[in-house]
Amino acid sequence: MRLPVAVLAGGLASRLGPFTTEMPKCLLDVAGRPFIHTQLHQLSSQGVHRVVLCLGHLGEQVVEAVGDGSAFGLEVVYSFDGPELRGTAGAVKRALPLLGHAFFVLYGDSHLECNYTAVQNVFEAAGKLVLMTVFRNEDQWDTSNVEYRDGRIVAYDKTNRTVGMQHIDYGLGVWNHHAFEGVPEAGSCDLASVCQEMLLRGELAGFEVTERFYEIGSFTGLAETRKHLAGRF
Repeated sequence: MRLPVAVLAGGLASRLGPFTTEMPKCLLDVAGRPFIHTQLHQLSSQGVHRVVLCLGHLGEQVVEAVGDGSAFGLEVVYSFDGPELRGTAGAVKRALPLLGHAFFVLYGDSHLECNYTAVQNVFEAAGKLVLMTVFRNEDQWDTSNVEYRDGRIVAYDKTNRTVGMQHIDYGLGVWNHHAFEGVPEAGSCDLASVCQEMLLRGELAGFEVTERFYEIGSFTGLAETRKHLAGRF
């Protein structure tokens, strides 16, 4: 059975400026419908049954647009950040009671066409606390930040790059809830720092996907994603 999916859709989306001052990023129109609708339809087509939307900025609009998820063949529930910004890892930790022992984590501005069954199978076979999907990006669509060799992640850093970094964190992970035990109950913590800790502990598995990623977190990415999805619905 497919694991549940946490979708991180609570950010302020400051890079999109006036587009998101009165509307959450995931509700932007992409190919004729709110982007979150496309994400949810795609998750349903991948065999997902339960989605936890992690919300913050203007999150009530998302609840109104999505409801209980039945329109997408899903069960959708919600976790709100609260008054303090917790970062991506903090947001997932807050949602743990709704997620169970293991789950996917997906960013609310990403359109990914990889095979979720294959990703879950590798996670379960690896026996690690975390699996990161990686894509051989070679700095084409964003800055590469992963060294991946012989089926293993050997380095991951978003700020200190090495010449061997030809791959990028694709934006889809699978997590065991125990990976969040070190995430503080207060303050901000990002998933990237937890992944680096897991790598040091030997608890970070890797899986290479071949389908490029699309995103709506920047004006360039939004235009590309609109073009890619045009005419599909």
